[in-house]
Order: sequence, then C-alpha cells, then structure tokens
Amino acid sequence: MSGATPLTALRNSAPAFDARVDAAACRTEQITAAPAPLNISIHDDLSAVEKLWRRFERVADCTPYQTFDWLAAWQRHVGVCDRARPVIAVARFADGEPAFLLPLAVEPSGATRRLCWLGQDLNDYNAPLLTKDFAQRVPPDRFVAAWREVRARIQRESALRHDWIEFQKMPPDIGGQANPFCQLGVAANPSGAHSAGLAGDWEQFYTGKRSSATRRRDRIKRKHLSAFGDVSFITEADPGDIDRTLQTLMQQKSRQFAHRGVGDMFARPGWRDFFLDVAVNPATRPMVHVSRVQIGEGCAAANLGLVFGGTYYHMVASYDDGEVSRYGPGALHLRELLAYAIGRGLQRFDFTIGDEPYKREWSDSAATLWDYRTVATWRGSPAVCRAALARRLKRFIKQTPWAWRTVSHTRALLGRVMQVDP
Repeated sequence: MSGATPLTALRNSAPAFDARVDAAACRTEQITAAPAPLNISIHDDLSAVEKLWRRFERVADCTPYQTFDWLAAWQRHVGVCDRARPVIAVARFADGEPAFLLPLAVEPSGATRRLCWLGQDLNDYNAPLLTKDFAQRVPPDRFVAAWREVRARIQRESALRHDWIEFQKMPPDIGGQANPFCQLGVAANPSGAHSAGLAGDWEQFYTGKRSSATRRRDRIKRKHLSAFGDVSFITEADPGDIDRTLQTLMQQKSRQFAHRGVGDMFARPGWRDFFLDVAVNPATRPMVHVSRVQIGEGCAAANLGLVFGGTYYHMVASYDDGEVSRYGPGALHLRELLAYAIGRGLQRFDFTIGDEPYKREWSDSAATLWDYRTVATWRGSPAVCRAALARRLKRFIKQTPWAWRTVSHTRALLGRVMQVDP
C-alpha cells in the first residue's frame, strides 16, 4: 500500500509542529543520555599527586584527616613502620577537574594484604575528598561504576594487589553531602560520633547546656582547684612549649590507658613522633591546637585538637590523675575549649569518635559511623569473617550498658594487677 500515512501527512502539513517535536526529542535525548564515565588514575607515590591534592582539598568537602600534609606526616612516621603503600585514586570529569580523591593504602595484615584508608587506625574519620557539587554531578550508579574501576585498576598492579578491603570509621556525611561509600554494603562501626552546634556567646551556650545546679557544682570544683594554685587556660604557640605540653599529654594519657587496661596508642611505632611532628610542622601547625590548663606550676590537663572548616575537632585529651583529679580538671579544660571555639567564631564542636557520657551531655547531634568490608581474593575470606565477627562483638559491648560496664571494670582490674610490682 502506497501513499502517506496519517502521521506523515500531519508532519508534511505542519512543519512548525515538526520542529517542536524534533527539539523536544533532542532535549529528551540530552536528559536521558548516560553521563560520560569518570576518568580514573591510580598513584602510589604521594609526591606525584601532591599538587593536585593540595589544590583540591582547598575547595573539596573533606575533614582534616584527608588533607595532604596530615596524611603525608602519617605515612612518614607510621606508614613506613606498618609497611603501608599509599594508593591514591583520582576520578576526574571530562574537563579534567577532580570529582573525588581516595587516599588509600595497601598494607600487610597477618598473612594477607589489606586495602584500607591511608592513616585509617589513627584517623577519627575516614572518607574521600569530594567536589562541592559531587551529589549533583555523580549519581549513585555512576559512583559505583567508578569505584569498581578503581578496584580493578588497583588490583591489576602487582605491587598493589590485596586480598581484602576494610574501610572503617566512615561518616555518613562529608561537608553536607552524603558519603557515597555508604551506598555500598556497610555495617555500623562499634562507636558513634557526637558534635554540638555553636551559637551566641559562651555564657549563652553554657546556660543552655547545663542546669543551674550543674553550673554551681562546676564553680565549686573550680574553687577547689584554685586552692592548688592559680588556674589558667593556655594555648601554646612556641614550638618548645608545644613539645613540652604534648610530652605531658602523652605521659598522662599513657597512665590512663594503663589504669583502664587498654593498649597505649602512643606505644605504637611512629605514633608519638607523628603527633609531635604535626603540632610544630609549619604545614600542619595552622590547624593544630595544643592547649593546657595550668594550676600553679603543674599541667592539670592537656589537649590536642584540630581547627578545620569552621569546626573544632576534639581529638586527644588528658588530665593529671593526682589529687587535683578529684575536682575535674579535664571537665574544666573541655569548658575552656568550648569557650575558645565559640570565641573564634567556629560553627561546630566535634567530639569525634566515641560514645562517652560527657559527649552526649554537650552534643546536639549524633552520627553513626560505618564500616565496609569485602573479599578481593579467596585468601581474604577468613580475614573478612574474623573482622566482621569482631565488629559485631565490639558493637554489642559498646552499645550495651551492662556489657560495657562489665568489660570496662574487668579491664581496669587487670590493668591494676599488671601494674603491681612482683
């Protein structure tokens, strides 16, 4: 049968309508067309990606634990001791601008090799660096495809081959954007994280957080502390003073670890040198805050925190466990730190990982941290199973009050026994 169909006749008689149809079709094709894949590159040398990383971190969403200088210092002091090999994955858009940067590492783990975040054990938060509009430009399926390519590219390099993947302590959000790694098969970390929004002046914040009875007890305790000498809050600026305060912090903290029967993180290879380095290194010094509460001639409490992106990160704190400990020098120091952060105009005070009661008392926001584990080769299967079981047990203990009290008391008892001279 010949002749024009009704649709053909309609098109021939209405060219203007035809143009609109074609334009709409073009727009539909543009909307539904799949975005171009991200361009992936893998680097095992920090210096090769240093310039890009530094430039990107200035505009990306990240935490201080993903900055180049922080992780370069970790690799210099700790990574070399752990035989960790950096693996930096960079994904770029078609125009060459970074979409994300993954600071990863391959390191020995028993008889296997593990792919993890660079500095994973030491960092309170582990995450990628994301471009500011990542959520708008990289839909979930596109990220998953990019992550699969990253895994394949890393595994193709003989020096970077690994048996399993373990990503720990990943926050659900990074700078207000959803963490894309939480789309994977993640499980809750044994510990959560807590933070407080800072608004107004210190007195307004303090009054809003603490009852009049609690504030009165705080004043009484401070009065008792003042009986030991003048009480002052000091932010260290001189490198020599910073070093002395950190040495005191590590000594106090090590005694607390021993009393509680837990491992001393400062006894781990390279950790002590790492903290001493980042506190005085000109590259990291601007974001590191070292302070102490001085009572008379003694350091009653010490702290190392980080200031980054409008947030104070409360990282490592200690206090004198002598007679002054009865009156809460550590609690006094925390109040001084909150006042310091407010005085600097910061927006949040992040207590970082851990569910201690004092964090809940001050915080207005809690976050679940996430872990991701998967097998890369058959040799990694036992390691993944062991790690998953350990995570479940730890989470049960930490999130169950009676179990946590029992374990804490038992460890403390063992710690006291171990400290008794034979």
